[in-house]
Amino acid sequence: MSRVDEYPTDPMRRRNVLAFLPLAVAALLAVVLAWGLTRDPGNLPSTLIGKAVPDFALPPVKGRTLGLSSTDLKGEVSLVNVFASWCVACREEHPLFMKLAAQGTVPLHGLNYKDQPDDAAKWLDSLGDPYTRTGADISERVAIDWGVYGVPETFVIGANGRVAYKHIGPVSEEALNGTILPLVEELRRQPEGDSALGGGQ
Repeated sequence: MSRVDEYPTDPMRRRNVLAFLPLAVAALLAVVLAWGLTRDPGNLPSTLIGKAVPDFALPPVKGRTLGLSSTDLKGEVSLVNVFASWCVACREEHPLFMKLAAQGTVPLHGLNYKDQPDDAAKWLDSLGDPYTRTGADISERVAIDWGVYGVPETFVIGANGRVAYKHIGPVSEEALNGTILPLVEELRRQPEGDSALGGGQ
């Protein structure tokens, strides 16, 4: 047997590599997809964690008297919930927020995202208004500054006006009692000048 018969030529090697290339790409995509499926969509990082809330001042949702601004988010630990009347997932968490407001556990402020004034007012009038203050962000400029991906999203704000945590998607009872409220209590024990805890979502 000649050496030519024993060992594949360069073109043959290239053909073998090309034959396995689609399989390797498919395997890589499968690994990436599997990793993505195990990720919690609420765990997307926020560049605002540990930073002061962006400067803003918004008028209240129609029919409300208290607007929302960055200065309102200093002095006590609070939550800011980004919501909209057209947001189906917002309805999932709303009863939980109504219960939270009734208990007076922590101030909850609403950032109304890209909504029509009448629609937002009707939504709160019919489902109940759990918010201490609301801000009507019709142009969505404030939400962009906050790095909002969509609605709903909920932020935990320290008494120092810094973002300590971001939850993406509807807040469940498990998320509220297991993560958000314990963080609220931990922040309340911190001196106001301390930096926000790094609960990066």
